[in-house]
Amino acid sequence: MENWKTSAYGLGESKMRALSDFVEVTATKLGIPGVTVGVWVDGQEVYACHGVTSVDNPLPVDRDTLFLLGSVTKTYTATALMRLVAEGRVVLDAPVRRYIPELELADERAAKEVTVLNLLNHTAGMDLGMIVDTGEGNDALAAYVAKMAELKQISPPGARASYSQTGYNLAGRIIEKVTGLTYEKAIASLVLEPLGLSNSFFARDDIMTRRFAVGHNPAEDGTLSVARLWRRWRGDNPGGGLASSVADQIRWARFHLGDGCADSGVCTLLAENLHQMKEPTVELRGSALGNAIGIGWFLRDMDGVRLVGHGGSANGQFSELLIVPERNFAIVTLSNAGPNGITFNQSVVRWALEMYLGVMVRDPEPLPYNENRAWEIVGKYETDAQMLIIRTNGEKLTLEVGIRPEIRAAADTELPPDYAPADIGLLSADGDEYVVTSGGLKGQRGFFSRDESGAVVGVDLAGRLYNLTRTTSE
Repeated sequence: MENWKTSAYGLGESKMRALSDFVEVTATKLGIPGVTVGVWVDGQEVYACHGVTSVDNPLPVDRDTLFLLGSVTKTYTATALMRLVAEGRVVLDAPVRRYIPELELADERAAKEVTVLNLLNHTAGMDLGMIVDTGEGNDALAAYVAKMAELKQISPPGARASYSQTGYNLAGRIIEKVTGLTYEKAIASLVLEPLGLSNSFFARDDIMTRRFAVGHNPAEDGTLSVARLWRRWRGDNPGGGLASSVADQIRWARFHLGDGCADSGVCTLLAENLHQMKEPTVELRGSALGNAIGIGWFLRDMDGVRLVGHGGSANGQFSELLIVPERNFAIVTLSNAGPNGITFNQSVVRWALEMYLGVMVRDPEPLPYNENRAWEIVGKYETDAQMLIIRTNGEKLTLEVGIRPEIRAAADTELPPDYAPADIGLLSADGDEYVVTSGGLKGQRGFFSRDESGAVVGVDLAGRLYNLTRTTSE
């Protein structure tokens, strides 16, 4: 079923209808139960909604339906910290221990040297994250941080970028310590309430009493079922716990574009800081996320304009938020089925950029299969929580990624499914970059890292470093 709504009465009818038609056709083709898309273009809002919240208990998706944002939440954590910076209560280059003196990490030097900025631009050298439930009490985040000494340190702070959920959860704990509030109340006070984001929540009671989407995952025969666990534990909220509507996300995007502020005082206070968030702080190599990281945002320059965005994933729910400051443009897409929700979001974003801005997003063309190079990179790679396996059958390379089996076996709740093996292709004859060419991760890019002897020792995917733990010859 389709529910098409728009407030963009001045926009051409053909462009409005084209968005609605593309959303419906793409969601149907990819088998997504429910999707919602918002666009800010030519000073107007356009919305296209299609489908239902759940295959078991279906309600029509509309512009106020709540979806889990996943890692788009990180833009809220970063912005709240930047407000504290603007108020002189936090210094970006200060060590984290200035605010959390009890911080303990696996590497004492890293614990002493890591800064607030290292957390916000993913250069803290921390592994991806911990799968640990520290409860739903007000001490959940403090308890999460207390366990961080168990997390592997993959590089010295500032040495390289590697995406870290844990880093952002630690940033959320800074907010708690500085404000004296829980993370959730601090975000409401610093960001949500001043900007009039009245349909964005962390607490289950707030979410479950409104219309909300559930995630879906496919069985082996492709049949979709409701995803359980629905939401991760409270200690992960700073890195990915917010639920929100597409209408609130367009309002959020407009705030970051410098438009549509409900509280001019907040806008004035943060104007310089919001601009700073969109400036590169560290370069990214071979990543579909972008060419650089700002503060809370991934940055990519394409066709002469800067794209500023962040994506997110929960269990069977996916989000994408992209703004183009030079063109006063934004798009938000939310979908509720894996793994095709990622493909849906990317397809709609690409279509909208071309339709409204004339900006083309082009995928790189992989090289033909090279058996000698293939055998250099096959193997098993791991983070603390995930594994990535690259195989070859002598004709092509495949990549599969998922949760480490021992962690899945020990979990008390259902965890998101692993990704099925997908084809990958190398991108240069003398380099180590690659692109995923099929499956739910299609279009994702990464690169292999080598030691001083030239042997492959790690692989980056979606900005995350996986270290080699076993070659296929072992």
